[in-house]
Amino acid sequence: MIKIVSFKICPFVQRVTALLEAKQASYEIDYINLSNKPEWFLKVSPNAQVPILITESDEVLFESDAISEYIEETVPDALFDPNPAKKAQQRAWSYLASKHYLVQCSAQRSKDQATLSERSEKLSKAFSKLEAKLTGSKFFDGDRLGMVDLAWLPILHRASIIEQHSGYDFIGELPKVKALQKNILDTGLSEKSVSEDFVDKFSAFYLSEQTYLGQCAKAKQGQSCCGDAECTDDDFACCS
Repeated sequence: MIKIVSFKICPFVQRVTALLEAKQASYEIDYINLSNKPEWFLKVSPNAQVPILITESDEVLFESDAISEYIEETVPDALFDPNPAKKAQQRAWSYLASKHYLVQCSAQRSKDQATLSERSEKLSKAFSKLEAKLTGSKFFDGDRLGMVDLAWLPILHRASIIEQHSGYDFIGELPKVKALQKNILDTGLSEKSVSEDFVDKFSAFYLSEQTYLGQCAKAKQGQSCCGDAECTDDDFACCS
């Protein structure tokens, strides 16, 4: 059985596990602490970043884009379009999502409203581009869930959690993106692709009293959202 190695709130690994869940593939997952990386991980990970995938023959794959393509090519039920041009377009839109994972992470850690607004601008532009591309179908390319949808899943899932807990809306007035978000979340893959304590771990880091969003959440819910986080800002330099 293949193994995925990552840490619990990494968006890059959620993209990979969501793909595995969508294909109903069997896998194991091993979460590590990036602030204290185990020696065995440092020996097998070429860039000391997560996620990595260890195949059944003990080959190590790294970089989430490469891992996702490996899964697509080796696990039945292809999600990329077979047409070369269409497939290239889907890869590009998937990459547009994944290159904004850390943009969203940075925005979520903003200490004040001005910083949040500044850091959210790049993500807002990406959402606007997605809005212009969407046709109003259930998913990115019609009524069937595809690779592009799974690439956007981590961003849309986290945006939903942030809005639910703090009232802050990363997406804004973009009805097609909002509809896509709902349709993706309705598949249940968001919950299946993360650990059972994901929301708690996510909230402890991004909705703590150290962040503006955490302060908003505290005001909205009438209670503190802070907790013991297991990662630091530097840990997100260790994701790809």
